[in-house]
Amino acid sequence: MPDKPAFAQLNLVSGDLHSTAQFYRRLGLVIDGDAGDQHLESTLADGLTIEWDSASSVSNWDSAWAGHTGGSTVLGFALPTREAVDEMYADLTGNGGRPHQPPYDAFFGARYAIVDDPDGNPVGLMSPIEPGRRYWPPRKPPAVT
Repeated sequence: MPDKPAFAQLNLVSGDLHSTAQFYRRLGLVIDGDAGDQHLESTLADGLTIEWDSASSVSNWDSAWAGHTGGSTVLGFALPTREAVDEMYADLTGNGGRPHQPPYDAFFGARYAIVDDPDGNPVGLMSPIEPGRRYWPPRKPPAVT
């Protein structure tokens, strides 16, 4: 039996590496490479790498690429407090991130928000879960106004 695969890399295609690098640096990622390059990457503490390739370079490694960026996967970032979720949401949306889901007190007990990165990838911002703040049934989250 072969060894079990290990999840080691998340690769995103970017239409504008400069804007993408600025966005993720605001979230605290250390990104190797220059926005003028065709490839950027960040290695996280657990060894997982997040990599970004320019749309023009994807065909170098993916012959079936359909030519679009952004998707339905939510990249989740943990923040230390409920207030930090609101602050990061304001910072990102004030610096080029697109509002997706305004901050709210979610039914699962955390403060939660989503900002779309420059390529349309949803980025979740979540405080620690506080069991005393859970509620059921879920209420519809607020919409972007």
